[in-house]
Amino acid sequence: MSARALSFGAIAEAYDRYRPGYPEELFDTVTTYAARPVRTALEIGAGTGKATRLFAGHGVAVTATDPDAAMLAELRKAVPGYVRTIRAAFEELRPGRTYGLVYAAAALHWTRPEGRWPAVAALLEPGGVFASFGGPVRLADPAVEESVRAARAPFLGSDEVPSPDGTAPDAAMQWPGTELQRSRWFHDVRQVVVERHLTMSASDYVGYLSTVSAYLQLPPASRQPAYEAIEGALPATVGITADITVHLARRRSAQ
Repeated sequence: MSARALSFGAIAEAYDRYRPGYPEELFDTVTTYAARPVRTALEIGAGTGKATRLFAGHGVAVTATDPDAAMLAELRKAVPGYVRTIRAAFEELRPGRTYGLVYAAAALHWTRPEGRWPAVAALLEPGGVFASFGGPVRLADPAVEESVRAARAPFLGSDEVPSPDGTAPDAAMQWPGTELQRSRWFHDVRQVVVERHLTMSASDYVGYLSTVSAYLQLPPASRQPAYEAIEGALPATVGITADITVHLARRRSAQ
């Protein structure tokens, strides 16, 4: 796992404070697709438990995994006591127990591609469901976005995470749906977008940026000046577009 993937523990409290949670519509999207009760789930890269809260809050017995102890410590503060936690990267998980649902919330791109899909399939019951969801948090006003881009430029060219398999941003099917469609372990691949529009104060938006890996990789001496430059380019309140792209697939019953 890359240093960039493991950079979040140092800002676990900020991550939990500034990252948006997940709406009820997401749970409905996943369970409607499943078309059967979802009683058990394994979460890949649970972080501070933003998605854990949604699924556990509906009575799903979630096993939340993450390689970072500080992130899991924040998760345990916020989720019900019956959520099981395992400190491990996805690649360190070993087959044994299987689940009705395996999901990743803005975390799958940190896993290694080699052997990813057979490993996910091994954690799923036959006919079980895999779900991956997430998406960028963007300024809704193009003029404000351009001002922020200009303020950020001396410190950072881009804060985007590119598609892991090079899929173009305007392609009809995005990653990881592209990989799932090619995998012999899964079928009935679907892509659903859950629209989400938020409003944040300028300081909270900069707080969100302070949890983004591209900024965490800046030299420490550059981070605060970058945040100050960006906040200086923002109005007091900003509109945010934070649509969630959901990819769903079903494990084949037999290989």
